[in-house]
Amino acid sequence: QTKLSSMVLESLINSIKAEEHPGKMFFYGFVYFSIAVVLSMWIFPDQSSLLAVFFTTIAAVPLMYNTIRFEEKKDLSDMGEGQLLKEHKKAISLYLFMFLGIVIATAIWFIFLPENIIYSLFKVQSQTITEINSNVEGNVFKSFSTMFPVFTKILSNNLKVLIICILFSFLYGVGALFILTWNASVIGVAIGSSIKTAISKLVSSTGTVTAIKYFEVYSIGFLKYSIHGIPEILSYLVAALAGGIISVAVIKHDLGSDKFEKIILDSSTLILISLIFVLVAAFLEVYVTPYVFYGA
Repeated sequence: QTKLSSMVLESLINSIKAEEHPGKMFFYGFVYFSIAVVLSMWIFPDQSSLLAVFFTTIAAVPLMYNTIRFEEKKDLSDMGEGQLLKEHKKAISLYLFMFLGIVIATAIWFIFLPENIIYSLFKVQSQTITEINSNVEGNVFKSFSTMFPVFTKILSNNLKVLIICILFSFLYGVGALFILTWNASVIGVAIGSSIKTAISKLVSSTGTVTAIKYFEVYSIGFLKYSIHGIPEILSYLVAALAGGIISVAVIKHDLGSDKFEKIILDSSTLILISLIFVLVAAFLEVYVTPYVFYGA
């Protein structure tokens, strides 16, 4: 049954249609993860925390692989580097929308599932979030220089993930997809946890929550992690695309050829862009997000 579900999901959309309508990938990301949650809880409930990520990855592999191949073909055209980057934006957009769909699906499942199911389904993600929060919260009003060690620690961790994305994409073609899906689930759990905590506080203090308050809580919960989360995940997406393009090129073309040199140049530009994104994301996470949400 798991195999059949994967085959059905693979046939829903192809890379060309996805690039033409990237917004649709939000729906597919949402569906991929939701089906993965049901399957993992049904088949392997004790290992569902990582298995849901694994099932989501399996469903998205064909689309990501075909998209990378499509982007590699563009590198072999007569386009200049500027035009190539514009074309790559289409692939990044579809990945980003799919990622956001996974994030929202994770947050919704976290908010509405019973506590006993949440514990097993998102246990590993929750542990990761606790470790991350301990690095940032409580340091809001300290000076720039005092916060710099926190900045370097988070930047170092994000760079490690970025390097893994490049290596996994290069070695396994779409290997970075698992890392990206994992990060989406972590952000989704962080958002869901933030929203649940805020709602609980409102209920305990007022006894009820109006529709406007619900909207406010949900908006703040998403904004809290999107400020640094979007540039961070963009860095991983761009890096994964660069590694994947090189991987396809190594398989299809001789090393040292003119075509391969052009692909290396394009991929190097993408990696440089990903490094800029990861630097900006770390700065926002340390110096902006805590200040806005933990005391301004």
